[in-house]
Amino acid sequence: MTHVFADEILRAYDIRGRVGDTLTEADAYAVGRGFATRVRRAGGRRIAVGYDGRTHAPMLEAALVAGLTASGVDVVRVGLGPSPMLYYATATLEVDGGVQVTGSHNPAEDNGFKLVMQGNSFCGPDVRDLARLAAAGDWEEGAGNVTDADILDLYVGRLLAGYAGGTYRIGWDAGNGAAGPAIRALTAQLPGEHHLLFCDIDGTFPNHHPDPTVEANLAHLQALVAEKRLDFGLAFDGDGDRIGAVDSTGRVLWGDEILSILVAPLLAELPGSTIVADVKSSDALFERIAALGGRSVMWRTGHSEIKTKMKELGAPLAGELSGHIFFGHEYYGFDDALYAAVRLIRAVHLSGQPLTELRGGTSARVATPEWRVTVPEARKTHVVEEVAARLSAAGARVTTTDGVRVSTDDGWWLLRASNTQAALTLRAEGRDAEGLERLVASIDAQLADSGVRRAD
Repeated sequence: MTHVFADEILRAYDIRGRVGDTLTEADAYAVGRGFATRVRRAGGRRIAVGYDGRTHAPMLEAALVAGLTASGVDVVRVGLGPSPMLYYATATLEVDGGVQVTGSHNPAEDNGFKLVMQGNSFCGPDVRDLARLAAAGDWEEGAGNVTDADILDLYVGRLLAGYAGGTYRIGWDAGNGAAGPAIRALTAQLPGEHHLLFCDIDGTFPNHHPDPTVEANLAHLQALVAEKRLDFGLAFDGDGDRIGAVDSTGRVLWGDEILSILVAPLLAELPGSTIVADVKSSDALFERIAALGGRSVMWRTGHSEIKTKMKELGAPLAGELSGHIFFGHEYYGFDDALYAAVRLIRAVHLSGQPLTELRGGTSARVATPEWRVTVPEARKTHVVEEVAARLSAAGARVTTTDGVRVSTDDGWWLLRASNTQAALTLRAEGRDAEGLERLVASIDAQLADSGVRRAD
């Protein structure tokens, strides 16, 4: 038996596609066969499996489990919940890896798989290897067993271990994503006053799309914070591994700003530590880490990329603009938005200041949102290469850790190929509005030279 995956679903750090189109039940079965084969050939025999709240996630989970067991691994089903709960299962249960069926922050029609093997992200060449095994029908055979494990209470209990006092009035927006029940259980045990939005899981996402990196998706939370006069608000993506926040005035804190607040207590406890942040992050973050005596490392965007680099360096903390925050100190090294929420509450408490003042204390910058420009999948990487070549020939100050990040006296701009969509990702940050205008003009000129236009 052989199987061929649609090439576009094999992403840099997970598998993701449109269900019924590029991603099918047969794909889920083949992922199970291939992943189980890899686990067995590495000496493993037991895998944890979870799934998010999308309408088609149970179907894909069942096919995945069938594939895993047909290749001879035992499966521990942890059921419906956020991706970090599955990661927690892989860290605490006696298993050799895990798979979360999730579309993360993608549209409701999308779904996919995030994989962990022996404590490490299963990404890049590993994901492509599943396609090689499937095309060759090179799968192990067997008959694994299936058991169930209810770990929600244990997971929430572990989240609470990160709490360090402080009583606040907080809004929580689960966006009808998979984190809702865990947020209910967590806030029921935290002191303070907690106002919850959209904690019922609904894979059609009837209230707003669960992606806290898009400000329009935070409108309900901003309204709640204003109406109830709350201290701040927290938002979560569809599978609970991205955090967003708004302060008491309704201003959004992006992932790098949240990380900037988290670094102060961390570096006070572990002076001189290394903090990893992605190439989209603000210069203000890197400057703050240096001012607090830490060492910063700028790295490639992507939860698997950051996790891997963090582990390689032994860094206690890492994060991305997108709201993935990773805790190696006092936690397991994976990205967990619920744990990030608890640690953010801790950081605010230890600072002795309101979140709004903490945010105001960081160096002011003027930045664009993260823009995405749709281009054909086969074209996106070539555009980045063309821009990099022109900039290099012009003698520009360029960092090529992930795409091209160009530094000027005005600030910096970034162009990279998206790892999750047929798109280019753009961002610019200036020291003032006029500088930002010049940076954006530079982006537009480079795109135009490659036959691409950014929509206004």
